[in-house]
Amino acid sequence: MKKTFSSVAVMMFMTGLPCVAETSAESTVSVKDDSLSVELKGVEITANRAGTKTPVAFTNITREEISRGNDGRDIPMLLEMAPSIVTTSDAGGGIGYSGLRVRGSDASRINITANGIPINDSESHNVYWVNMPDLASSLRDIQIQRGAGTSTNGAGAFGASINMLTDAPSTERSAMVSASYGSFNSNKETVKVSSGLFGGHWSVDARFSHIGSDGYIDRAFSQLWSYMGQLAYRNDATSVKFIAFGGKERTYMAWDYASKEEMEKYGRRYNPCGKYTAANGETAFYDDQCDNFTQHHFQLLLNQELTRNLTLNAALHYTKGDGYYDQYKTDRTLKEYGLQPFVDADGNKVEKSDLIRLKNNDNDFGGGMFNVRYQSRVLSLVAGGAANWHRGNHFGQIKWVRNYVGPINPLQQYYYNTGRKFDSNFFVRADYDIVGGLSAYADLQFRHIHYTIDGVSDNYDWNTGGMARLNLHRDWNFFNPKLGLAYNAGGHRVYASWSVAHKEPTRDNFTDSDPLHYPDAERMFDYELGYSYTGTLFSAGANLYLMDYKNQLVVTGQLSDTGNAICVNVPDSYRAGIELQGALRPVQWFDWQINATLSRNRIKNFVEYIYEDEWTNPISFDRGDTPIAFSPDFILHNSFNFHVAGFDASLISRYVSSQYMNNARSAEAKLDSYFVSDLALSYTFRNLPAAKELKVGFTVYNLFNKKYCNNGYSGAGYYLENGLPVIYRYAGYAAQATTNVLATVTLTL
Repeated sequence: MKKTFSSVAVMMFMTGLPCVAETSAESTVSVKDDSLSVELKGVEITANRAGTKTPVAFTNITREEISRGNDGRDIPMLLEMAPSIVTTSDAGGGIGYSGLRVRGSDASRINITANGIPINDSESHNVYWVNMPDLASSLRDIQIQRGAGTSTNGAGAFGASINMLTDAPSTERSAMVSASYGSFNSNKETVKVSSGLFGGHWSVDARFSHIGSDGYIDRAFSQLWSYMGQLAYRNDATSVKFIAFGGKERTYMAWDYASKEEMEKYGRRYNPCGKYTAANGETAFYDDQCDNFTQHHFQLLLNQELTRNLTLNAALHYTKGDGYYDQYKTDRTLKEYGLQPFVDADGNKVEKSDLIRLKNNDNDFGGGMFNVRYQSRVLSLVAGGAANWHRGNHFGQIKWVRNYVGPINPLQQYYYNTGRKFDSNFFVRADYDIVGGLSAYADLQFRHIHYTIDGVSDNYDWNTGGMARLNLHRDWNFFNPKLGLAYNAGGHRVYASWSVAHKEPTRDNFTDSDPLHYPDAERMFDYELGYSYTGTLFSAGANLYLMDYKNQLVVTGQLSDTGNAICVNVPDSYRAGIELQGALRPVQWFDWQINATLSRNRIKNFVEYIYEDEWTNPISFDRGDTPIAFSPDFILHNSFNFHVAGFDASLISRYVSSQYMNNARSAEAKLDSYFVSDLALSYTFRNLPAAKELKVGFTVYNLFNKKYCNNGYSGAGYYLENGLPVIYRYAGYAAQATTNVLATVTLTL
């Protein structure tokens, strides 16, 4: 009997062929004949996937692993046991707005693709997982590459890349119904159907899902709907797939976070978002303080075998996003919203008032890509390219002003600007078998970006007496080489690589900046050295890395002319560390998996700026070498897994050391370390009379009721006392749920 052995922490670098879109091999680690071995399955994978000959640090997350934790929580929560990963959740329970960091790099520095097609927003570079609810139910597998990784499409990988593959076309007729329910009224309902092969060549697959939760944090509810459909045609040499997936979300804001003082007064579930003082003088919260967004993705994928050694892959894609967030703002200066001061009923001139604003985003993103692969016994050669365009309309509207006297149009617009981006790249990648398990690797990419923003921003310029003008026109040309060697023999794998990565600034880096001092692009030199061993009883691996940044954009405390915190290029900074992994399976029914990251993340010669009353008369402080914000020095993941007949149990633990929320090593802006454990139990009934299987699962999250925070923000200012500056700091903390549960039932027909 063959059982799948979890690959999250089996070894430092999971095994897979170096391939292009839709080749006929995917590697998983499985147990066969009482050993850990690589088994190739007939599925399709994409050009940016790494394999044993690719000298990068990567981890494959299999379908089984995704399914095991897929009870409604967002995709970042399903990846949190992979090396060097820390996850966050605004609502505190893993549903709604969530995120992840890899080696301390946030979402704007992690390149994320689905079937090789960019998912990152072209302007912010972020990925909003809440716009793709339950995509996990339609994923075949996920590969996480740490560091610069392989050449990929979209925003530059500046710390990691995550490549997701959607389900392969069905070959058999099937149906699946899944439902989850647990703490905070969290629930998920999913229906999947597959036609199987019909007409000898065709298949249709579809999924519909709903996810809801009240959230652990007060009022942090989420109502999420999603779908996925796939129409596929294939014959011996050709595969064509049309894929559509998307989602609609309504999520109450929880991203302001609470201070420690507010938590002590109101409880750690306190949510300051939407707070205002009602006409009767009592504290109230705005019911519609929500983010609302709809996003649709369309992909047309072609795989054509030209000859026995030559394969062509091509894709066309289009993404439509449209939505807004609804926000109550208190005591706002009316001029900043295109409104004139008014005289109230008592004859007082009112220049500030409460108001409700809508901030809208209407996006179009599309393009095409191709790659051609030549494969011989000793050489794998891939050449490819892509061209993508983006248009984003950003505009704000005033929905309501308290006691306003004077003309105001319904949903009066106070700013409007359009961002346009053209992003193209071409790459050539090869690995060549030199002799006796030794192979050489080269990956050369040229990337061109043209970016413009025209219109007026949401920032009021007090110097001109109007909304700040935007007139940005920028071009970048990046050359990103990657070189390395790999050795594979007898279960041993050794590799070394050197890579260069570049990253253009994000939209906010420009809109919040001084037009006379726009930021420059960033550059990273990535050095990786790794070893792994895979044996019958255990597997182990280690990876050393140094990511040396030039002109990295960081927050220094400096403000723009409009009062917004800006990111500034710092000349020198780095992330260095060692990633360790191991797995032990002494008996068939038990395995132990563990990985740890020890790192040092520093900005050299950091200078902090602090403003009087947070706005005027900046003073600076030379802080020397300081830790990079949100970069813990130690991360540990541990899992004990039991498998007996149809019963599975896992005790999963995560430790994250303390980390700072600013770059100045401020004790007042520090997240404490935390150690959290989950207990997952499930039983699978197989060979049922009318079904393939019935799986019942129950998970206790935060088993030992740890009270911890994993995200937040910080700020600083000063005031004068006896002519001397007195610095004060403040911070908000993202409290995470104490002990909570989720139960899941899945029926497969």
